[in-house]
Amino acid sequence: MKRSFPFQALIILLILAFAFPLSGQRRTGKTTQRFMKSNVESLFQQSSSPIVSFRIQFLTGSVDDPAGKEGLASLTAAMLAQGGSKRLSYDEINQRFYPMAAGFGWQADKEMTTFVGSTHRDNLEGYYELIGQMLLDPGFRDEDFKRLKDEAINFLEVNLRQSNDEELGKERLYNIIYQNHPYGHHSMGTVSGLKKITLADVRNFYRQNYTRADLVLGMSGGFDQAFADRISKDFAKLPAGGKRAARKFPEPSLAEGMKIDIIQRETRATAISLGFPIDVNRTSKDFAALALVASYFGQHRSSNSYLYQQIREKRGLNYGDYAYVEYFPRGMFQFEPDPNLARQQQIFQIWIRPVEPENGNFTLRAALYEYDKLVRNGMSLEAFNATKQFLTKYVNILTQTKDAELGYALDSRYYGIEDFNSHMKKALADLTLTEVNCAINTHLKTDRMRIVMVTKDAAGLRRQIVNNEPGKITYAAEKPQEILSEDKIIANFPINVKADDVTITPVENVFR
Repeated sequence: MKRSFPFQALIILLILAFAFPLSGQRRTGKTTQRFMKSNVESLFQQSSSPIVSFRIQFLTGSVDDPAGKEGLASLTAAMLAQGGSKRLSYDEINQRFYPMAAGFGWQADKEMTTFVGSTHRDNLEGYYELIGQMLLDPGFRDEDFKRLKDEAINFLEVNLRQSNDEELGKERLYNIIYQNHPYGHHSMGTVSGLKKITLADVRNFYRQNYTRADLVLGMSGGFDQAFADRISKDFAKLPAGGKRAARKFPEPSLAEGMKIDIIQRETRATAISLGFPIDVNRTSKDFAALALVASYFGQHRSSNSYLYQQIREKRGLNYGDYAYVEYFPRGMFQFEPDPNLARQQQIFQIWIRPVEPENGNFTLRAALYEYDKLVRNGMSLEAFNATKQFLTKYVNILTQTKDAELGYALDSRYYGIEDFNSHMKKALADLTLTEVNCAINTHLKTDRMRIVMVTKDAAGLRRQIVNNEPGKITYAAEKPQEILSEDKIIANFPINVKADDVTITPVENVFR
């Protein structure tokens, strides 16, 4: 996601928000939500909040990238949110944003692209004049195109390949699982694809995909009916477009068995990501059950989760160990996931934040050992009850701001479910331990497990895995005998792969 949102703007917005503690920042009866369907479909959440938030969404994304020009959807979105309009250059727009303490950002994913911005209601008219121009009358200047294209390539070649082992491994895992699939490349594109894109391609993509048929206007806060009518009328000027039939993507085609890809990169640590596709999303009957399992096993940034306790707390191997049933990028930078990354297909993923290279073999075996115990034994009643109680409250944290509430409402519209909080709370209230353990037996398997590791000595790590060499671990201080005894079991936990199942990929070949 890219946001052109100055730090000073964020500070001023926070001050304004806290200056009005009774202004509808909580979920109260003051908030009204309307789905409108005339020429433009809209989701408006009116409240007494002094902050007006926009989430303007188009149901187009990287799945619509032409073959050989991967990254076109994302680059087009960047040109709208970080380029000028026909009337104003991008620098001129930023100069006008600054005194409003405002900005405008974008997020392009597989199936949707969302433009995000907020402003105080006193600046609403001036702010909307700017973002309306950007989205409805873009300038598509050559200098903006060159700048943003270079930024996108730099993001893949430098930010992901060379500067962020954690996100590199996580995104590589998705690329492997969805190879030869519409999800099969990073949403930002590929390096070779981006290099082939022209400004004419961007113009054509905008004309073909930014239409009323795939638009949802999302807005929350202190706006009136006249403004709601005005924005709907303005966006009704977009081409009608043809409503895409409900998209159905093929299931990922993966050979059976475990496969491991080791990315060779000059780095001081070893990052590990494990996962496999699951036939579950928010519309599925087992979603709440698997969400509860992931929370118990590896709640993001929680020291209470099981995997964190085993790998971090007991053994001090790394910073954190987490599990997910939905796409969660940028996890190292935030505590809660971003909304508007809704997808038909998801994976079950385990994220082992980097460990010392000498502990890489042992830590991988530890993660597989603990996962194997989860699959074989399921959850206990005590763990089930505690996690259920936690999740029932945690869903409120996900929608604690009006902007987040709007984002989750858009996702609920995409999935065709009621608002996320109500949907999850009802599902959790009815959920039983038997159903959770049944979901584990049904969905959590290892027959198509894919593993990505990022390390410097890729050949040495591969040898240890292929030859099933025992994992090694040393401690700076004494450990209880029960941990040392279990370490012996973990060290020799088998990784069932053949030599051909473990590959080495030079980092420069990733996202190529």
